[in-house]
Amino acid sequence: MMYKILLVEDDKNISEMLCDYFTEKSSNKILIDVAENGKKGADMAYENPYDLLLLDIMLPQLNGFEICKEVRRFSDVPIMFITARCAQEDILTGYALGCDDYIVKPFSLPVFYNKVNALIKRSKGLVRSSLLKSGTLSLNPNNGIVISEEKEINLPAKEYSILKALLENKGCVVSRDALIKAAWGYDSEVDERALDTHIKNLRKALGDNSKMIKTVVKRGYRIGEDG
Repeated sequence: MMYKILLVEDDKNISEMLCDYFTEKSSNKILIDVAENGKKGADMAYENPYDLLLLDIMLPQLNGFEICKEVRRFSDVPIMFITARCAQEDILTGYALGCDDYIVKPFSLPVFYNKVNALIKRSKGLVRSSLLKSGTLSLNPNNGIVISEEKEINLPAKEYSILKALLENKGCVVSRDALIKAAWGYDSEVDERALDTHIKNLRKALGDNSKMIKTVVKRGYRIGEDG
């Protein structure tokens, strides 16, 4: 089977290196189209069916995050970021917007090639997660869109991750530790007051739906529709 990939990368050396490697390694079974700027990449993603999008983040005209957000409005195509930006906040932002994987430059070509193949093959049999809902609040894990009272709201990465964890466990208490791990990662040591601050910001963003987020003393937080 032949697969088609869109690479959005403004560094010509990297584009040529990846195209040459994939052509040789796959025996021409993986074809790569290249866009050198974000606007062209977004247009090509809209106009053509691809099996995978490979997006740099720092791009002229539209950055990779903007492309990902736009593509997720009309497609579930797998998306992988290729970038030199290794800050955890950037990685979490990528996942919040709906990317499937993330690799940081510089990287091993064989490892990258295998990650790409694994992602494409998983996607062919992948059943996407269903919409997460509580009352008039919904979160779509496929495209990162959050709707509260029929209005789309934009959440920072950590608030998005916290809300997603709560909705995935609707009606159950989610411990502070679990929420910290969801938003900051397993190796993070975060003061619980930082979590409380993000919960406060999340409630503010949700407006009237904020009442669904309950504080369970000495245990954590719970989301539900019971007022």
